[in-house]
Amino acid sequence: MRDGITRRIVSLWMPRLASDRVLRAWPDEGPFALTLNQKNTNRISCLNAPAERQGLYRGMPLSDARAFCPELNSRPGDPAADWRFLMGLRRWLTRYCPWVGVEGRDGLVLDVTGSTHLWGGEAAMLADLRQRFAGAGLSVQIGLGDTRGAAWALAHHGEGVAHPQQPLAALSPLPVAALRLEEEVVTALQRLGLRTIGDLAAAARAPLARRFGPGLLMRLDQALGAQPEEIAPLQEPPHYGVRLSLPEPIGLLDDLMAGIERLLVRLCQKLDRQEAGARMLCLTLRRVDQSDRRIELRLARPLRDAARILPLFARAMGDVDAGFGIDQLRLEARQVEPLPVEQVNHVASDRQDRLDDLISRIGTGIGLENIQRILPADSHIPERSFIIAPAAYSRAEDGWSHSPPRPLMLFPPEFISAKGARPPRKFRWRRVQFTTLRVTGPERIAPEWWLDDENWRSGLRDYWRVETRQGRRLWLFHTPQDPGWYVQGEFA
Repeated sequence: MRDGITRRIVSLWMPRLASDRVLRAWPDEGPFALTLNQKNTNRISCLNAPAERQGLYRGMPLSDARAFCPELNSRPGDPAADWRFLMGLRRWLTRYCPWVGVEGRDGLVLDVTGSTHLWGGEAAMLADLRQRFAGAGLSVQIGLGDTRGAAWALAHHGEGVAHPQQPLAALSPLPVAALRLEEEVVTALQRLGLRTIGDLAAAARAPLARRFGPGLLMRLDQALGAQPEEIAPLQEPPHYGVRLSLPEPIGLLDDLMAGIERLLVRLCQKLDRQEAGARMLCLTLRRVDQSDRRIELRLARPLRDAARILPLFARAMGDVDAGFGIDQLRLEARQVEPLPVEQVNHVASDRQDRLDDLISRIGTGIGLENIQRILPADSHIPERSFIIAPAAYSRAEDGWSHSPPRPLMLFPPEFISAKGARPPRKFRWRRVQFTTLRVTGPERIAPEWWLDDENWRSGLRDYWRVETRQGRRLWLFHTPQDPGWYVQGEFA
């Protein structure tokens, strides 16, 4: 009871949510299953009704399933996409009531207290739910009761309706597993002869509490309404979008920039409250002829500073055709990342901000992925001691920590004719004769045995820094296993 009104809870269980989601896009009338890799084995994670009729079940290895059912079609599962689909269903179900919660990965729960009359009563609302789910190609089992536990039990074990203030009458024939108990507890109760909720409710409570603890009786009381169990609706994610409707159409660049500035200030205030920053902004300009012009701005770093973002729009706005005028501007942050408040050095921060803005301006024309930087990598192998990464999605490191230092210019090894384990006094490289003046080394580098690198199959390398009388400072190495000398780099 709540304020004299009997609570009514609806539980929706979608046992084939994942497979139904995929089959909506790729219909298949035959046996179909989704698989996930578990312990190096592809196992069935969800399957449709025809596959179940063939004797297949969840957790079954895919190889065994194909042996039982050669006509089985399968696809890799995507739990993240299944969760997004469930969240979309949760938001859609707010048309029936404002309180919608989640039950695991395949269920939803609605508190429809006081809202069923808007649909012509409980029976009409449940009929509408079943019709809409069937029309969407989703299988669903529905339970309705005074409590969350009763609704869950009816949805998972019988699909029925418990009359107001009479939960035990509907729950009595259901198995004790309908109380959301662990498998060990269910097995122990069945050995005691307590197989249904009615048997459990009629048994003495004190011995049950001593043997199974308070959890068993709490689940029973929650289902029968003696213990409260709230429904916590998920909080809607913040919407980072602002709009400006104009009483009169505008077309001048200065007027458009002034409108964008007003939108940016409001959007950045929203981002600041959430300690977030925008990585991609989408500006939509609606013209009076009802056509839209969209401008996307991708940023090198998350930002919520309107003064820094506004100049980045200026270049793109120069090519905008306003037509007969623009009467609405809409700005939305399409990609948002956390941007917590932090203490920074003013000088270093200003230098980094200018670099990020430069990357954003250049990236607007050629794409952020095409602006790259070289970063150090944790490897002694010269060819693997660096990586190339997009500058917008990486931070500049302090530098290489190798000792001795590496050459400024690195290239594939080039053979030179020489003998012996020490650098030659004279050698010819790239059609130029060199005379050795000073050498430093050797530095022995062993191949990384866990990587199959064709260039390092010759084994160890002894590297030398060689200064020549001609002024060139070269990086030479010798291969002891297969004697030979090579030049691989040049120092500044």
